[in-house]
Amino acid sequence: MSIYLSTAYLAPVQYYTCLLHSEKVFIEAHENYVKQSYRTRCHIAAANGVLALSIPVDKGKAAKCPIRDVRIDYSENWQQQHWRSIESAYRSSPFLEYYEDDLRPFYETHREFLFDFNLEIQERILSLLGISVTISLTDNYKTCFAPGEVDLRNAISPKKTDSESHFVTQPYYQVFEQKFGFLPDLSIIDLLFNMGNEARLILKK
Repeated sequence: MSIYLSTAYLAPVQYYTCLLHSEKVFIEAHENYVKQSYRTRCHIAAANGVLALSIPVDKGKAAKCPIRDVRIDYSENWQQQHWRSIESAYRSSPFLEYYEDDLRPFYETHREFLFDFNLEIQERILSLLGISVTISLTDNYKTCFAPGEVDLRNAISPKKTDSESHFVTQPYYQVFEQKFGFLPDLSIIDLLFNMGNEARLILKK
């Protein structure tokens, strides 16, 4: 089965579940920028509940801009804010210390384009999870799909609940579970920092 996905920033568990279970993956490289999506945001579990982290982009040029051309806005130090939020949220998790050196560099150097940044951090996450999958970029924007091809470019969205997307997150240990109960389909780093090497087993289920 081949799936088509949008680019995503520290994508949710559902996204990486699809990556693990697919023979071939295409990342959409020819769509126009979509606001308020996982292309620029992720959700983590913080002390006060679910926290959204969003990458600011050059809004004046992002509207109706091809996703490959969307530039990251560094007028404010969002990298420092994101990393501090991640460290604060997962300070007491079992595996933050184990993985932080792999991810911190993404918050210390500048990448000009959102698409490139997302691909690079996704490659690192896949490596940490031990997932090997063939990922290609689309050559054009498809509207028709052949049998065996699944269009998930807009199906995995922060605006959709698990029931709306027909996805059920396999429960796993979370730092703030006693306070909030299990929080489904958070960013893949929530699963990684809480479960370590067992994260891939959770995705398999």
